[in-house]
Amino acid sequence: MTHTSLPGPDAHLDDVKAGPGGAMTDEVGVITGELTVATRPLADGRAVVLVQYKDADEWYTLTGSPVSVAPGGIAQLHAAVLERVRAGGGARVPGGETPA
Repeated sequence: MTHTSLPGPDAHLDDVKAGPGGAMTDEVGVITGELTVATRPLADGRAVVLVQYKDADEWYTLTGSPVSVAPGGIAQLHAAVLERVRAGGGARVPGGETPA
């Protein structure tokens, strides 16, 4: 399911260039290139991480989302997501990985 609305006024939002191997989404698999990442808190203490091609209309769920927000807060989670997307390799939400 793609999301066509903006992630909300309380979301952390940044543009980032995905590293080799891009970012893994639930809906369309890996996306690459210039992306926008949004990390938005949920009422239950978790956060959802959405990603889109820069300036596109559709938002996709970054695999591993939603995820519990660690004590460092949503800003720290968002920074960690940006770091992973920059690194590429099918980036997923930190802490949201499914054990092998």
